[in-house]
Amino acid sequence: MTEGNRIVVILGSIREGRINDRVAAWVAGQLRLHGFAPEILDPADPDLLPLQIGDQAAIARLREQMHGADGFVIVTPEYNHAEPGHLKTLIDSVTSEWWARPVGLIGYGGISGGLRAIEALRIILAELHTVTIRDTLSFASPWRRFDEEGRITDPDDRAAAEAAMAVFAHRLRWWADALSDARGARPYDREDG
Repeated sequence: MTEGNRIVVILGSIREGRINDRVAAWVAGQLRLHGFAPEILDPADPDLLPLQIGDQAAIARLREQMHGADGFVIVTPEYNHAEPGHLKTLIDSVTSEWWARPVGLIGYGGISGGLRAIEALRIILAELHTVTIRDTLSFASPWRRFDEEGRITDPDDRAAAEAAMAVFAHRLRWWADALSDARGARPYDREDG
């Protein structure tokens, strides 16, 4: 088992006052506890925000942040039964950076907990040659569950989320290691063109 897999945690929201920061802070902390090396990729970063208009410097910055990652975790809200449009633009801005890498999906929102956004992302990410982790985490009404620092306030909710994250992390590690070995043995893209 490889220690310290570099996992890029992609925030799904750019809205002011977003709950995304709280959920992503919890996710990154949990990933660290499970031996990963998480890095936050925030689409609201002023250097990345111009992705929304196809700015080449922003795309280069995105490529740089994603380069060499062992996998990704997307923490997304659900907007109108799907992922936010700006998250889709970020995903579509690069291609080979996604290839043959695992992607874990964590959703949040109203009563559905972001599950429809997660399912919509699976189709998109399959087209980009990723392996999405079957196991997910979903948080209904996260504004009631997380404090400002990204801690789950209810002990029962916390225990359930940590148990789910243990399974999620195990699967993410397995796929990150397996796909890293496969990419090392043979490049994913075709050598003939």
